[in-house]
Amino acid sequence: MDNLSYVKEHLLHPAGIDDAFLMQSLALLQERKLDFGDIFFEHEVSESFRLSEGIIKHGNYNILAGVGVRAQVGDKTGFAFADAIDQGAILDACKAARSISRGQQCAGVNVTPVPLKALAVKPLYVQDNPLESLTRNDKIALMQKANEVARAADPRVDQVEISLGQVHHQMLVLNTDGTIGADVKPIVQFNVSVVMKNGERTESGSSAMGGSYLLDELLRDDAYLKVALDAVRMASVNLESIKAPAGTMPVVLGAGWPAVLIHEAVGHGLEGDCNYLKTSAYHDKMGQQVASPLCTIVDDGTIERRRGSQSCDDEGTPSQHNVLIEQGILKSYMHDRRSARLMGMKPTGNGRRQSYSDMTIPRMTNTYLMPGEYHKEELIASLERGIYAVNFAGGQVDPTSGRFVFSASEAYLVEHGKIVAPIKGATLIGSGAETMNKVCMIANDLEFDRGIGWCGKAGQSVRVGIGQPTVKISSITVGGSQTEE
Repeated sequence: MDNLSYVKEHLLHPAGIDDAFLMQSLALLQERKLDFGDIFFEHEVSESFRLSEGIIKHGNYNILAGVGVRAQVGDKTGFAFADAIDQGAILDACKAARSISRGQQCAGVNVTPVPLKALAVKPLYVQDNPLESLTRNDKIALMQKANEVARAADPRVDQVEISLGQVHHQMLVLNTDGTIGADVKPIVQFNVSVVMKNGERTESGSSAMGGSYLLDELLRDDAYLKVALDAVRMASVNLESIKAPAGTMPVVLGAGWPAVLIHEAVGHGLEGDCNYLKTSAYHDKMGQQVASPLCTIVDDGTIERRRGSQSCDDEGTPSQHNVLIEQGILKSYMHDRRSARLMGMKPTGNGRRQSYSDMTIPRMTNTYLMPGEYHKEELIASLERGIYAVNFAGGQVDPTSGRFVFSASEAYLVEHGKIVAPIKGATLIGSGAETMNKVCMIANDLEFDRGIGWCGKAGQSVRVGIGQPTVKISSITVGGSQTEE
């Protein structure tokens, strides 16, 4: 069954919503003059558990359902939402949202709805509900087994905390241009955190996996147990760590999760709204070199089973493979319908919202750096003295300037091309544009993140993916405890 038929059958029809009512709602919305309007239906069921001290200490089951209605006139937006999928509430929301057009004259008027046209979108994941892919007892047993394996892996393990979450998400959006799109998405996330003690010293480690698939993916090749063992490994590495050096030096960023630097320091600056408002450092750089010629950066919402993927965005625009920067040259921004219209460009499938009660804004999906020609070992071997940063714990970014500070959760000191010791307390400090222009080597080992990424913007959080191969930056400021002489 295609996504549109699935959502109609499982979400709209039980609420008494059929095609005739959808057309009625659009007609009501368009009784006022609009540039664009849409009606967004959402239903999400989520379940989560947390294990601590060997027992389940938290469980949560939540249902989110409602409708959001937008009406756009120029750069103004009228918005209303209802916390129920109910005919009366939907019609009231349409009347409230369209009031933005009172007294307004605008182009692109279409007061007669055209027949609904379903968008052709590529299915990216199964429609099955991940909450039902294992029994509750099996989920608890899975967490308990991971706890046992983590504790047995090293006698220094003192605490283990495990969380398991599942989501089944459905959405449908119909637009005043007559297009209608839908998406059905499963989401799974599994996290293990470990605290390890050695004498007076205490360190922690964590690992995770997730994606748009069912719970049986955790069982494949004992993947969930490998997550537990990786958390123990990271805690053990941190127990052996020495103080990080400080100063300006070359840095090699590991494949996968370290792409959070690209996401934060570069990606946000390429979203359409901040470029329309000219608050981004990239707003006047189209067609210009903004990164090393080695760098090609892509945002792609079409990758199967990835956390940030979607069959269509929350405005019904099919997801796309968008080349943002090609060989260092700025090629494209990421747009929702509004920013695309205001900038005279085409939507790119990046209109996203946290829920039906939030307005759509341009957001990333899966953002990654394309691979190069080197092997990872060559990048590390090229460091006379520098840092190999494998994972990041978090950081701060000014999206206007691209200035950032990121903390490494797993990093190593490299001398004469050899890894010397794990280090603790390393931070990377710089700006996105400057750092991307200092990329001097890129490996051929592209990896994506562990499937747990969230992105915050304008008070909204959405699920995203990131990725990159191993990358060498010729010089960057490293904050640490040992000052370089």
